[in-house]
Amino acid sequence: MFTTSKNASFQAEVLSQARFFSHRLEDFLAPFLVQLDRLLDHRLVLTFQALCQALVRHRSRSSGLLLSELGGVLLSPHKAPAGTKRLSNLLRSKKWSAEAITDYLTGEAQTYVDRLLEQERELPLLLWDESVQEKTESLKSQGLCAVRSMKARRQLRVKPGYYDPPTRQPVHVPGFRWVGLLCCGLWAQPRLARFTWWTSRGINATSLEQVRLWLLLWARQAFGRAVLHVFDRGYASSRWLGLLLARGDRFPLRWPSRYKLLDVKGLLKNGYRFSVGKKATSSKVVRDMVRQLAYRRSLLWQRCLHPDYPDCPLTLIICRPGRKGRPPWYLLTNEEVHTDRDAWRLVFAYARRWQVEQAFRFNKSEMGMESCRLWFWDNRMKLLQIVTLVYAFLLSLLEKELRQAVSNLLRQGCHRTGKRCRKTPTPLYRIRLALANLWNLLYLSLIQTPG
Repeated sequence: MFTTSKNASFQAEVLSQARFFSHRLEDFLAPFLVQLDRLLDHRLVLTFQALCQALVRHRSRSSGLLLSELGGVLLSPHKAPAGTKRLSNLLRSKKWSAEAITDYLTGEAQTYVDRLLEQERELPLLLWDESVQEKTESLKSQGLCAVRSMKARRQLRVKPGYYDPPTRQPVHVPGFRWVGLLCCGLWAQPRLARFTWWTSRGINATSLEQVRLWLLLWARQAFGRAVLHVFDRGYASSRWLGLLLARGDRFPLRWPSRYKLLDVKGLLKNGYRFSVGKKATSSKVVRDMVRQLAYRRSLLWQRCLHPDYPDCPLTLIICRPGRKGRPPWYLLTNEEVHTDRDAWRLVFAYARRWQVEQAFRFNKSEMGMESCRLWFWDNRMKLLQIVTLVYAFLLSLLEKELRQAVSNLLRQGCHRTGKRCRKTPTPLYRIRLALANLWNLLYLSLIQTPG
């Protein structure tokens, strides 16, 4: 429970801060609520707005998206059934779909990319990655398919001094497949572009190739060639490379070291052989913001071709780690590389891909996306897209112009002491906790006010 201060002036400052960010949420949702008001009854629109705030206030990984829990947060604990009914009416309404939120976020991402293009040092990036939502104890929900459990994979790792795991085979559980796309720059804070869920079973069944192709067509229509697509090794294939080269999409793609390429002499060899016996052409001291370490990395780059597309010139950038035991990065790109500076720019662009990994982690752990318990596919997609919209709002609070306001928010709603807490790079988690504390305090002040 959030403890109030006896100092009346400090409490007034805290409530003022809570109202400020509540108005920020209203301003963020206002354009979409205007569109939604044309489709739905005004009471459902008010429920939608209240639900977005309730999703921030209610912090629980195991029950964060339960309608019965959200209904109590929406109104009050003793009116939880009425709040649950309001949420059910909103999600079951046939007059709107999850695509409405997706289209709104697309427009916001386009505005963000246009703003990055106006800055000289920035390079708009579109980060691609995939994950899963595990529903290990569900059997009847519509659209469930088999997914590889990442939780089981982590728990089955051999720990020094402990027994071996009972199996080394992949563990598959019921769940949904998930593709995420984030927009960011080399220096700018990320913005959400799109979250898509799909399944390989049932009436909504599709395949990974179809989902990737559909998202690529969507990205071309939304951004054209203004963004640089950043892919991990899971996208390294001849077919996907051909789709990118056919329309001239700009990309760096992490190439597996044993996949073959043609060198300038026409010899077919593995990727790792391009760096055998070659000295680095450049080196830099790079700081790892995740591990809080600084070490020197080196690189070299060479021209190459793919054997299936010999008419499309490519460049292979080999970035060697500054620590023993870590494999180098092999980045395949169709961008023009003339100097080491161009190569480093693409290396730093690929390093930004960690942002999409953090997005998956935050939505699973902090937003409780895996706790959704709705039977029907369309209703589930609506609720997940609403959570996505709330996550986009939290990302918007990381802008530079709000740095002082966010600093005051963390001091008043999530104050921490100690060196580790000050240096741990988890601003979004603390922002969400601070907002939950302040908005719960604001709610208590409203219901305790006479009249």
